[in-house]
Amino acid sequence: MAKLKTNKAASKRYKLTATGKVKRTKANRKHLFANKTRRQKKSGRVQNAYADKSCEKNIKKLLPYGG
Repeated sequence: MAKLKTNKAASKRYKLTATGKVKRTKANRKHLFANKTRRQKKSGRVQNAYADKSCEKNIKKLLPYGG
């Protein structure tokens, strides 16, 4: 059987944990901080968030070998 291809865009955005959860980085944390409120900047400090359960199945299809 042929190998499955990993979706490269997904592999850059998501990682699978040892327990099978999908880890992601929060959005709005890269640039344009001068236009954002203190609350917006502070809420994005946590780098490790988890993907929603409803999206997990589709993300795991894109990462057949664990990302």
